[in-house]
Order: sequence, then C-alpha cells, then structure tokens
Amino acid sequence: MRRHLLAIALALTLPVVAQASDNDIDKVNGTVHVDAGQHVGNVSTVNGAVRVGDNAVVQKASTVNGSVELGDHAQATGVNTVNGAVTLGSGSRISGLVDTTNGSIHLNKGADVAGKVGNVNGGINLDAAHVGGGLQTTNGDIIVGANSHVEGGILIDKPGGWFNFNTNSRLPHVVIGPHAVVQGTLEFRRDVVLQVSDTAQIGAVKGATPVKFSGDAPTE
Repeated sequence: MRRHLLAIALALTLPVVAQASDNDIDKVNGTVHVDAGQHVGNVSTVNGAVRVGDNAVVQKASTVNGSVELGDHAQATGVNTVNGAVTLGSGSRISGLVDTTNGSIHLNKGADVAGKVGNVNGGINLDAAHVGGGLQTTNGDIIVGANSHVEGGILIDKPGGWFNFNTNSRLPHVVIGPHAVVQGTLEFRRDVVLQVSDTAQIGAVKGATPVKFSGDAPTE
C-alpha cells in the first residue's frame, strides 16, 4: 500500500516539474522578449538582451554580453548579467539579488530589490527606490536619489582581479540625495568623494569624510 501511494505521489508531481522546466526561455545569440503580463520561468540568453514587459513575472533573468530590462511592475527572483546594464522599471519587484560585472544599474521610482545590488564597473542609480541588501561596487559612482531607502549599507571595494580594468584616475562619487535613508555602515576601501544631503539620514561612515550639500543635488 505504501509503495502504491508513493507511485501515485510521484506520478502527480512529475508533470508539474516538467511544466516548470518547459516554462523556461533559453536562447543563444539573440534578444529574449517576455510580453507584458506574461508569467514564465527562468529567462536567459547569451550575446543578447533580456526584455521583460510591464506586469510580467519571471524567475531569474540573466544574460552574458547583453542588458536586462524589466518593465513597470514586473517581478523576478533575481537579475544577473555580465557585460551589460540592468534597468528596473517603476514599481518592479526583485525578491533576490541584482548584479552585473561590467554595466550600470538603474532602479526607477518605486523599484524594490530585497537583496543586494552590486557590480564591479559601472554606476548604480536609485530613483526613489528601495534596496534591502545593500549596495556594492568597485569602480562605479553611486547615486542614492531623493527619497530612496537602502538597508545593508554601502561598500566600495578596492580594485583588484580580472574585471577591475578601469584605468580612469577619477575617484568614484557617492551622492546621498534629499530625504534618502541609508541604514548600515557606509564603508569605503578606496578613496571616494562622498556627498550627503543635509536632509538625508546615513549610518556610520568608514574610510571617507562626508561633505554636506543642500538643494536637489551637489553643485559639483
């Protein structure tokens, strides 16, 4: 009887697993489009972009040598790319991490990332967005725009390794905008320019001296 019940249970679960696998989208040398409102599994490509439409729901969205764009109110468990930018639309939701090696990351208004947002080379820009797991980069600027909220602090690491090929002598700039909140330690393991609005709230700072500014943005 026990074996019979186990066989029935396996028979019931196998189609579900197959359906989840069939729902993935995997491509090489081309852009992947997920239509607005569509629900799919993992979405990935090589040498191409990933475009997720408004209100669509995917699992992980990833590519190599291409960008990833999520539309307004789209959802994903994670976003990853190598050599490409990441753009999250207004009100989009990421339940895990957002990371790229060489590329900028932009979170539009109301975007919410539960995990860390990080890269090696490229700017990180938050526009009234929320990040739950902190921000990390090595060679990029960070702009925590007005009314943004970051938990988990900020880390700018020392250059080193294969992907740290930036030869620009300009120091990374970190701007914490009006009414923005950064909880946790702001740690800088290399020289940076740190500019903080006089209406922002930040945690402890290690390795840099904050320079206060008033108004919408620093004058220089």
